[in-house]
Amino acid sequence: MRLSPHQRNVIRRLARECFGPATRVTLFGSRADDEARGGDIDLLIETQICDVEEIVRAEIDFQLRVQQAIGEQKIDLLIDYPGRGEHPPIFEIAERTGVRL
Repeated sequence: MRLSPHQRNVIRRLARECFGPATRVTLFGSRADDEARGGDIDLLIETQICDVEEIVRAEIDFQLRVQQAIGEQKIDLLIDYPGRGEHPPIFEIAERTGVRL
């Protein structure tokens, strides 16, 4: 995993603050691979929030607060929540290859 302990702790803490205490965070993509170089921070956020507007507000708040805490980074989020209708194939890839934070 190519995130520092500080970055992991900040991401995990802010995800729970923004998306709720039961939120699970999984890092996937190139940053989950110790051999890869560069890359965005790709995260799968699993929340219990059901209201789409509330999820959007939480996502914006999370992105802003993470940037303030760890510096400017390209962060891509997949957000899974109860009642989500469609799960594109990237969700399975994230779950299969990702590393839980």
